[in-house]
Amino acid sequence: MAAAAGSTIPSYIKGWVYSEYGKASDVLKLDPNVPIPELKEDQVLIKVIAAALNPADSKRMHGYFKDSDTIPTVPGYDVAGVVVKVGSQAKNFKEGDEVYGDINEKSLDWPKKMESQVKNFKEGDEVYGDLNEKSREFPKKVGSLAEYTATEERVLAFKPKNLSFTEAASLPAAIETAYEGLERAGLSAGQSILVLGGAGGVGTQVIQLAKHVFGASKVAATSSTGKLDLLKSLGADLPIDYTEVKYEELPEKFDVVYDTVGEVDRALKAVKEGGQVVTLVAPHPPVTYFVITSTGTVLEKLRPYLENGRVKPLIDPKGPFQFSQAVEAFSYLDTNRTTGKVVVYPIP
Repeated sequence: MAAAAGSTIPSYIKGWVYSEYGKASDVLKLDPNVPIPELKEDQVLIKVIAAALNPADSKRMHGYFKDSDTIPTVPGYDVAGVVVKVGSQAKNFKEGDEVYGDINEKSLDWPKKMESQVKNFKEGDEVYGDLNEKSREFPKKVGSLAEYTATEERVLAFKPKNLSFTEAASLPAAIETAYEGLERAGLSAGQSILVLGGAGGVGTQVIQLAKHVFGASKVAATSSTGKLDLLKSLGADLPIDYTEVKYEELPEKFDVVYDTVGEVDRALKAVKEGGQVVTLVAPHPPVTYFVITSTGTVLEKLRPYLENGRVKPLIDPKGPFQFSQAVEAFSYLDTNRTTGKVVVYPIP
């Protein structure tokens, strides 16, 4: 399935491309003549074996990030594959290495078209942020839904030997987001946490990392009725059926609430006084909002937990989707009913 090290690298490749913004069924087309990405000094060229889809891929395709984006674009952040060429300054990998990662180091800024929905700051608010406008980087024009992609070696890690390419591709953005959010929330051993959206791509990883890496004493998580057993299997001590229970009305409050679904107001009622709420969905003072910076360092740090099986990838049971089914994969992602990650395999 992988291109052997030293094999001929084509000048043009197959990839899924959109040249205008909209939903995948309208704008995403298979192009057999995508120019192979030019390799920079600090990058490696990867023969893509599997790719995973993320909500950011869909939002980007819908034009939410057009102020810092360019088209045409091959979507795809998460990749697992084989290194076939290395840049002159790339030192960590060699041809033939099996790697995985989120190829976009700098995640996208919150879209300007949604700024009107963000609550404004007032005098006296304590705020922080990155003042360096130039630190923002455009996402890759040739993402992971193509036969080859190129990215900086610092965002990559060696694929855990016990994981398939499909499993590895499902992890990077989700597990890095889960880890960074837990760090920002300051979760420490012996504390309790409530995960909102525990069956999603990020939520499934938050549960596992909170329990097995950060040492949480109690992990509660929400899902629909049919996914409660899944939450238990991942390590949740208290699975909560959000169709039956208003978690913010529970007498028990939590040291940390990790919101992956956009329920900040309710989350604030479920956290202990002095506790932390972290959200992925939108800036919403006073909670912590962030978008990850992709780094292979986190993947390497978590390698022991992946290789000993304490932390597991979770692929939606409808997948993996064939490369020819990329449009269907995006349409399914957009239902917001996925369990774990939507993966495309094999490529091509």
